[in-house]
Amino acid sequence: MPAQNIQALRAYLNNEILGQAELVDSLLIALLADGHIIVEGPPGLAKTRAVKALADGIAGDFHRIQFTPDLLPADLTGTDIFRPQTSEFVFESGPLFHNLILADEINRAPAKVQSALLEAMAEHQVTVGKKTYPLPELFLVMATQNPLEQEGTYPLPEAQLDRFIMHLELDYPDGETEKAILRLNQSEIVGAQKKPLTKLTPEDIFSLRQAVMKVTLAPQLEQYVVDLVMATRHPEKYSAELASWISYGVSPRATIALARTSRARAWLEGRDFVTPDDIIRCCYPVFRHRLLLSYEAEADGVNANQVIQKIVQQVALPA
Repeated sequence: MPAQNIQALRAYLNNEILGQAELVDSLLIALLADGHIIVEGPPGLAKTRAVKALADGIAGDFHRIQFTPDLLPADLTGTDIFRPQTSEFVFESGPLFHNLILADEINRAPAKVQSALLEAMAEHQVTVGKKTYPLPELFLVMATQNPLEQEGTYPLPEAQLDRFIMHLELDYPDGETEKAILRLNQSEIVGAQKKPLTKLTPEDIFSLRQAVMKVTLAPQLEQYVVDLVMATRHPEKYSAELASWISYGVSPRATIALARTSRARAWLEGRDFVTPDDIIRCCYPVFRHRLLLSYEAEADGVNANQVIQKIVQQVALPA
């Protein structure tokens, strides 16, 4: 059963990625909600490992792209190759023509590369020359970003950030988890056998996505989703302090993303209905990269998480 297989995949990921249960659940939520995801954190926090482990549980093509400043759009999309035997140009597809893409250190690539990736993420297609080529029906981009180094990086455009359904932030594990990581590393070096996974097929994933969309989002909770979104666009209705922190609110994609991820989280927890807690927990990764903060917020040392927390506190819960 696909539902049992995804719970087995969840357990496998938690054994492979220690101390990052929220990351594991968010990866699965993105998969169930049919959205791309961006993961930000210092080096060594298993960002790349997590995406590779997720790929182990999916019966599809996986490809890792290391983003660098000298990358070209053709390195992602592919290009037309001249065949002397036939005197014709033949399209050779690039790494984007896979089901699961790991865009490692995505902010190190220049604007032309980002525009090619944006078309793939937004339209599930790539354009080379005068021709457009469709991408696989199951297509998911998992991007990583290192927040510590700014030299040699290019800030992602707002339009591209908006295409990511969630933006996750990782922090260092605690001492007990660190010891467990040591033991896991030792077992991998000595070649401990891992229990084989029953891989999810693309058809399984499409079926699960249909099940997720059937999870009940009550009318009052639907209104709560809209109220949270509107609070980012009209913060002056809630407090002058909140208004001084926000330059631009989130887009309608955030409304759709919040509803879909809340449904996926509820389904993953074995429920057929969404609770306010589902919405609040999904609010942070859905809004985090879409809010544009003001200079006043930056001067006061206020970050997006603090702004979202203030919004959650100000917007009334449904009765």
